[in-house]
Amino acid sequence: MKKIIVTGALGQIGSELIVKLRDMYGEENVLSTDIRKDTSVCGPFEILDVTDGKRMFELAKQFEADTMIHMAALLSATAEKNPLFAWNLNMGGLMNALEVSRELNLQFFTPSSIGAFGPSTPKDNTPQDTLQRPTTMYGVNKVAGELLCDYYFNRFGVDTRGVRFPGLISYVTPPGGGTTDYAVDIYYKAVEQGRYTSYIAEGTYMDMMYMPDALQAIVNLMEADGEKLKHRNAFNISAMSFEPSQIAAEIKKHIPSFKMDYDVDPVRQKIADSWPNAIDSSAAVEEWGFKADYDLAKMTIDMLDKLQRKNKMIS
Repeated sequence: MKKIIVTGALGQIGSELIVKLRDMYGEENVLSTDIRKDTSVCGPFEILDVTDGKRMFELAKQFEADTMIHMAALLSATAEKNPLFAWNLNMGGLMNALEVSRELNLQFFTPSSIGAFGPSTPKDNTPQDTLQRPTTMYGVNKVAGELLCDYYFNRFGVDTRGVRFPGLISYVTPPGGGTTDYAVDIYYKAVEQGRYTSYIAEGTYMDMMYMPDALQAIVNLMEADGEKLKHRNAFNISAMSFEPSQIAAEIKKHIPSFKMDYDVDPVRQKIADSWPNAIDSSAAVEEWGFKADYDLAKMTIDMLDKLQRKNKMIS
């Protein structure tokens, strides 16, 4: 990667990814794009609606990009509220990004998700290659996206790469409408209010990852030797799997007065119940050396420290 265009750059992952990429490859070599402008974001930026393929092509060509990182998408719970809009944005944007990458011979990355799995998928130690029959529009989008990326590699030779992200936890960006976002919000509420009401039921295990590990995984996969990639797209990756009471117990080690209640949201609970308890990341480990540095305990220490510092700066 030398000249990188990033779509959805103001989203949960994109907002932190562009900082990392600019640190590694130079500020002038990373073009961030999104449908809205944030004046606090420094460096090259352009307004881009990803459903506008012509505009996307013009920006990538003018920037002389060699890499497209396509992050723009509507997340799981939000997509269920407006499935038609989710299809048009998620799939229309992906098709445009793949076409631009084909026409300009760009290396290409887009994330999939554990949402690509469904109720009939094996829930424990979920294999890399397994049955995928999701019951959400977001999941349908992700499965279709995985197949499209494979198609563009096999049919046109586009160097497509991707991972299936678990729930991502970050102190930088607030929750953004994902089913796993309770595991982000709980830290914010613990620091700000000392208590949290979980919309996910006790005992519901889901895969999670701390954002620094997720960002490093993107870079490592994109820099990996393509000859060694048997799967190329939709690699299972995960750092930990836990349920709400476990993250609450970890927080209580540092904030003993912390309390958690439950008020289960049936829509998001149904989505969570359709996903795996824990996935198998061995293909990513074997093919490009994936590893995660943070477990639940280490992540909790860092999250609480960063959020407490953040709150002091605001106040």
